Amino acid sequence: MEKLFYISIKSHIGLYKLIFGLSIVMLINGCYSFKAGQIPKEVKTYSVQFFPNRASIVNPVLSQTFTEKLKLKWNNESSLSLKSAEGDYAFEGYISNYTNGPVAIQSNQTAAQNRLTITVNVKFINAKDEKANFETSFSRFADYSSSLNFATQEQKLVDNIVGQLVDDIFNKCTSNW
Repeated sequence: MEKLFYISIKSHIGLYKLIFGLSIVMLINGCYSFKAGQIPKEVKTYSVQFFPNRASIVNPVLSQTFTEKLKLKWNNESSLSLKSAEGDYAFEGYISNYTNGPVAIQSNQTAAQNRLTITVNVKFINAKDEKANFETSFSRFADYSSSLNFATQEQKLVDNIVGQLVDDIFNKCTSNW
């Protein structure tokens, strides 16, 4: 009987720990938001102009990929409506850099790793708060093994980098960093 009582209490202690842990998480979540940032209630729309590729090396689908991923990010992670122009949040700019080169040179002077870098100049216009406007460059890169053929890796690398760039832009707009 004593063993059964001990096992029963022991199983309840685990339940109490779980309830206590969940309570703490809910309390913290009530005090602190885990979202990237907040969008003011008066902001209802966004617009994204086409980002032309002005880099010296032109990836033929990069402009379209970047522009569409930026639209998709705002569509999926905000309640804002897309407008063709002059949204409360308006984005315009261009791709300024697209480079592919070696980064890790080995002792035999061959590259072990190559790096694809993409830089985008972004002008953000906040029609509801001019102090939040900015014009800045965002740059990201991805490394890949030099033993791989760049042509077969390029689209995967571009998708990865563009995703990071779009996240950076979204975070800057919503958290004012």
